[in-house]
Amino acid sequence: MSDLSSAAHNPPVGNRSRLSRVVRRILFSEYLVLGLTLLYMAVLWPFVPEILNPSNLEDIFLQVLPLFIAAIGLMFVLMVAQIDLSATSIMAMASVVGASIMTSQGGYLAGSAFAPVVAIVAFLAVGALIGALNGICTAYFGMPSFLVTLTTMMFFSGSAIWYTAVHTDSGSSIGSLPAAFVGLGYGDLFRIGDLFGIPYAGLVTLAIAVGAHVVQSRSVFGKWLFAVGLNPQAAAISGVPVNRVIVWTFVISGLLSAIAAVIYTGRLEAGTPILGQRILLDIIGAAVIGGVSLFGGTGRGLGVFFGVLFLSVVDNGLQLLGLSLSSVYAIKGGVILFAAVTDAIRHRVIARG
Repeated sequence: MSDLSSAAHNPPVGNRSRLSRVVRRILFSEYLVLGLTLLYMAVLWPFVPEILNPSNLEDIFLQVLPLFIAAIGLMFVLMVAQIDLSATSIMAMASVVGASIMTSQGGYLAGSAFAPVVAIVAFLAVGALIGALNGICTAYFGMPSFLVTLTTMMFFSGSAIWYTAVHTDSGSSIGSLPAAFVGLGYGDLFRIGDLFGIPYAGLVTLAIAVGAHVVQSRSVFGKWLFAVGLNPQAAAISGVPVNRVIVWTFVISGLLSAIAAVIYTGRLEAGTPILGQRILLDIIGAAVIGGVSLFGGTGRGLGVFFGVLFLSVVDNGLQLLGLSLSSVYAIKGGVILFAAVTDAIRHRVIARG
């Protein structure tokens, strides 16, 4: 009788191992987050049918694009076991610098046909320079990336406000931007009536996603990324230029944050020093939810896209339910915390083999 009781409470080893394999397969599936997104929408649909309206789905898609670009940049940094908290301050600084060049109200190139092009170059230059600063301080000076990027976030957030005050009477934003630039925010191709078109921002995002995939899977730099993230000491012994790889990940993050700033600035039709102020947690959370490990060595663009989509759908659904902004932040924070805990568990499972 005791043997039967013991068997009931202790399943055979074969069953436990089979269950363990199923749990691992679900835990490590790159489509888990997509499945949760679809499930969330299905559960919410009876309460807020608007969530599946074509216009609302278009809004979600447009919200995803610049956030995905910034999250891809962060993915590269996380892959080498670093962190970049300065993404939103890069957006703000790039936004006001670019706007000051092309605004018709006293811009450096006001009225010039080349103003939008030069302004976009300025966006990218600001992103690359701040990213390089973050990378050099982290890699060559041995400073913790958390401290470096927290400091640059504070410095350039304040600098963006000062720069705006110098270049405009209102001090809040730099408007009157050229139509050619503004079109990058919401402009699209092949739109027929009210039907969904192909946004310019979507084409830019697709090009970046494909480029990131090629870099990760087909280039030597991609192999170096994984090597540095998994074991920087072993990578250095193998001849990988660890410091240069780390610097370049921060430069990429800065560049992609600047590109996201181009889209956001075009949509707002103004350069603002508080651009992206509330989305830093979304950028980090989307990457972690998408399977990019905080411990380095893992990350895929497709997973990041699913993470961004999930957060955007959650945000949209909670707003449609009429929840307060504080409630939305609390729930999203809980979701991101759960993702971080899951990442820690996943890391321990990998470590145990």
